[in-house]
Amino acid sequence: MSVRGTPRHVACVMDGNGRWAAQRSLPRTSGHRAAEAAVIDVIEAARSAGVGWLSLYAFSTENWSRPSTEVGFLMQLVRRVVRKHAALLHARGIRCRFLGVGDPRVPGALARDFADLMTLTRDNRGMTLTVAFDHGGRRDIVEAARSLIRSGVPADAVTEESFAAHLPFPDTPDVDLVIRTSGEQRISNFMLWQVAYAEWVFPQVLWPDFRAAHFLDCLHAYQRRERRFGGVLPAQSQGPVRSQGEGPGRGRNPHPTPEQPSYQHQNGADRT
Repeated sequence: MSVRGTPRHVACVMDGNGRWAAQRSLPRTSGHRAAEAAVIDVIEAARSAGVGWLSLYAFSTENWSRPSTEVGFLMQLVRRVVRKHAALLHARGIRCRFLGVGDPRVPGALARDFADLMTLTRDNRGMTLTVAFDHGGRRDIVEAARSLIRSGVPADAVTEESFAAHLPFPDTPDVDLVIRTSGEQRISNFMLWQVAYAEWVFPQVLWPDFRAAHFLDCLHAYQRRERRFGGVLPAQSQGPVRSQGEGPGRGRNPHPTPEQPSYQHQNGADRT
């Protein structure tokens, strides 16, 4: 089995803050507050590992349905984190982007902080950090379709490439690896177009406990995969071989067990 290089684009679904707090008999807001350390650790780990693009799922369009007190806390927390770490991100040469932020309920001060950070870092040539905030993959696809129709492109002329050009930040490469913490195994409307052929890893550890070592384990799990993109590897054309990390919907096994990093059982009781 060949070993692949570092994935170009890694996306993280940061799941488990509420369960982390519940296990400690703390309010859910404590879990969100504890997640900050994991975010900074993962950003540093990704940059050091040579990841070119890192996307973090911070707040979905569906999260507006949470209690207003929790939503208000998240808005304040994210603003504080952005302002606290802006200088460090810029010093590291990281280009920052915010995917979404289309709902008028996003506080104006927070939206301005997002815009200021994007302006500050837009010429950086290090890793690109995309924070999905008030993001929904379906909404992005609908908006891209509307944009395409308004541009007057004939239906027969629409291609995957021309459609993708109307998505937000169209220069973003497809996601190679998605990491969803806490053991949950679902997409949750995250970057639906971009994750079409991504590999997925589902570590059991809850997001506030997720650190650089866990992130690197996930990269190593990805590197052991054999990505086929619907085809077959040259060696397989000579006869059947044992599948390694075969993803859902591709190859011979339609119901594979997702490959997990080596630490997958360290928090076996985390899932609730």
